Amino acid sequence: MHQRPFQQVDVFTATAYRGNPLAVVLDGTGLSTEEMQQFTRWTNLSEATFVLPPTPEGRAAGADYRVRIFYPAGELPFAGHPTLGTCHAWLKAGGQPQVAGRIVQECGVGLVTIRQQGEQLAFAAPPLRRSGPLDEADVALIARGLGVAREDIVQHAWCDNGPGWRAVLLASSAQVLALKPDAAILAGLDVGVAGPRGKVGVLGSSDADGIAFEVRAFFPGNNGLAEDPVTGSLNAALAQWLIGAGLAPAQYVASQGTCLGRAGRVHVQQEGDTIWVGGHSVTCMAGEVLL
Repeated sequence: MHQRPFQQVDVFTATAYRGNPLAVVLDGTGLSTEEMQQFTRWTNLSEATFVLPPTPEGRAAGADYRVRIFYPAGELPFAGHPTLGTCHAWLKAGGQPQVAGRIVQECGVGLVTIRQQGEQLAFAAPPLRRSGPLDEADVALIARGLGVAREDIVQHAWCDNGPGWRAVLLASSAQVLALKPDAAILAGLDVGVAGPRGKVGVLGSSDADGIAFEVRAFFPGNNGLAEDPVTGSLNAALAQWLIGAGLAPAQYVASQGTCLGRAGRVHVQQEGDTIWVGGHSVTCMAGEVLL
């Protein structure tokens, strides 16, 4: 075991302890998959990441570092808040990208580009692995699991970009915030829910705080169904779906974590064929971990 540089970062917030925490081990060399998994479970956080040198192929393609992303039950090919939190920690630890203002991360889905604009980082949303409408049986199941009528789900789609999110759109943010999901019905599913916060009947309009959508994410956790405070992968896939379907403008802000006492803010912007998903991050702990 060795002392390794470590940071715990709060992601999608400019205010510490109001976003989604992430454990970042800044030197994962020599650690086995089992050791990474064990440490992740020990942190009791939704994810932990381990920074490694790029593979030769990744380095040749421009990667600045490689990251492995774990959640308590396994490894993820990609996840949004771990991507931004790891990049924030890497930069704070002295990481120097090959191109100023542009960081390239190598992970399970390949290379992910992250851009730096002041204190805010944003990743280029990776391509969806699966899209299109859900099966009607899934929609009916999700409606029952969320405790809403089937007709309350106004739109639905696969939003699979690594995590296999099944996403539904409700008519309002009030409906989203009122959800009391049934863990038994939704067992084993990754379910994302969004609802507009702007003018009733005008999808994509913003409220007085400049927020267009309220988002919630439910997934299988350590002890059954869990709710994620702020979810980059879901928001990335939601943006691809909602913007592509004309249900959201090319630039908007989503709120997530309200029901958990958080105040996550996810900034979405489409530029050409790329959708950028970003926000602020804050380092809450920095030091070393014995691994």
